[in-house]
Amino acid sequence: MKNIKQLLVIVFSLYVNITYAQQEIKYVKIETEQGSCIVKLYNETPVHRDNFIKLVKGGYLNRTTFNRILKGFVIQGGDPDSLYDRSKSLNPEQYWIKPEFNAELFHKRGAVAMGRDGNSAKESFTTQFYIVDGKKYTNDQLEALEKKYGTHIPEAQRKVYNNIGGTPGLDHDYTVFGEIIKGINLIDKITAQKVNKDGNPDKIVWMKLSVLKLQEVVKEMK
Repeated sequence: MKNIKQLLVIVFSLYVNITYAQQEIKYVKIETEQGSCIVKLYNETPVHRDNFIKLVKGGYLNRTTFNRILKGFVIQGGDPDSLYDRSKSLNPEQYWIKPEFNAELFHKRGAVAMGRDGNSAKESFTTQFYIVDGKKYTNDQLEALEKKYGTHIPEAQRKVYNNIGGTPGLDHDYTVFGEIIKGINLIDKITAQKVNKDGNPDKIVWMKLSVLKLQEVVKEMK
């Protein structure tokens, strides 16, 4: 009986540890010449979260740039066509992953989401991500968007779009999988860069991404 109890304790401990590992929040630091920020990745979007972690750990994104900067809308990067170091080859093919829409995850300012093409399934590219800049919306403007897209913006999200801003027109079309929790002013610094009519910056905006351990996040947040 004693051995059985010990075995049950061991099994329970393993279950708790595995569950905790699955639920542990992942954080990524984005560094640029203009400054840095810390991004929290959502567990509610595990496929996008794990795909992004894989890109970060593999150094893929470090060999791309923020190649599309649209003030008042989004800052987009990770496009393999924007590589500034042509001597480094990137072998992973760009493919699509199924959307992970969640009504509570929306395009507020500082949200991080995955780009895509016009595919009808709304599947995301694996390598192109963007950070939301956006703008503030009045209730009349939000109601107009609801009518246009046939959607409903919850009151809590409406207040965020009123006071903080974002791009509500992208909700339910692109998967949001994270948000900036520190250094949101990096958005203003990047959108201050000179760009052409297509949003391509005159000067390369490189990026360096790294996965942070919890103790590193705590230290960074001080």
